[in-house]
Amino acid sequence: MSSGTRPVPAVALDRFGLLCAVLTAVGFSFKAILVKLTYRYGVDAETLLALRMAFSLPFFIAMGWMSAHRATRRLTPHDGAWLFGLGLLGYYLASYLDFLGLHYISAALERLILFVYPTLVVLLSALWLGQPLTRRTLGALALCYAGIALAVAHDLRLAGTARDLALGGSLVFGSALSYALYLLGNGKIVGRLGALRVTAFASLIACGLGIGQFLLLRPLAALAQPWPVYGLALAMALFSTVLPVWAVSEAIRRIGAGPVALTGSLGPIVTLLLAWLLLDEALGMAQLTGAALVITGVMVIARR
Repeated sequence: MSSGTRPVPAVALDRFGLLCAVLTAVGFSFKAILVKLTYRYGVDAETLLALRMAFSLPFFIAMGWMSAHRATRRLTPHDGAWLFGLGLLGYYLASYLDFLGLHYISAALERLILFVYPTLVVLLSALWLGQPLTRRTLGALALCYAGIALAVAHDLRLAGTARDLALGGSLVFGSALSYALYLLGNGKIVGRLGALRVTAFASLIACGLGIGQFLLLRPLAALAQPWPVYGLALAMALFSTVLPVWAVSEAIRRIGAGPVALTGSLGPIVTLLLAWLLLDEALGMAQLTGAALVITGVMVIARR
């Protein structure tokens, strides 16, 4: 055996895979915090989304070039239509609705609502694919939405703005629904094109849609923002977009989808703590109980 290349021990691979899974959960959870911090400077959702997409674009171009270089088959017009739909649903519409919703609700409630997207995948699969809903699954769904109800009651008691909570919660729920539709569509095409290729091209399409939306709705002068806005948007692009997209693929490759899904349960807890520390959001027992119910329900569904 050649001494030039030594295999990496399996334990080291597992540890790095676990690290990637944790980075994914933390990175996605930190996004709402960064959005809330940026909104303090008066920036609107369309401008912030365009800045996030613009800063992410070079990395997705590089990812797309790498995936095209490794590809063994050419993209067909049918593939292009699927990729456009995935980019529209998963990375553009889900992000835009989420950004809009964060104008009205707390970062902690936003993360809990977004975290129920696996329940929507199950419900849509039952509706469209005929997959049965077992009593265990229905119980898990009940836990998730009971947890959301507790978190909403917590925020309503503190803020007393039912209209804002209803509007913001609906927008974020629409974001979760859009992402669930993306996941269902992703399962139809990722086996044929590969995860890296699908992610890269869907992300490039989303970047084009986000930047195009800004050019249609806002003047170029809207890009003149305080320097902290650029810094926060860049951090969002690097640590809550590009890094998690790469890390989740690497984590699944090294330790499998199951452990990655379990590690994702850190997300709502991380957001609750960061919102408490950085945004001065209240942290109450009802919110913690709601988070525990949502996480339990999602984990039951993930095991299924």
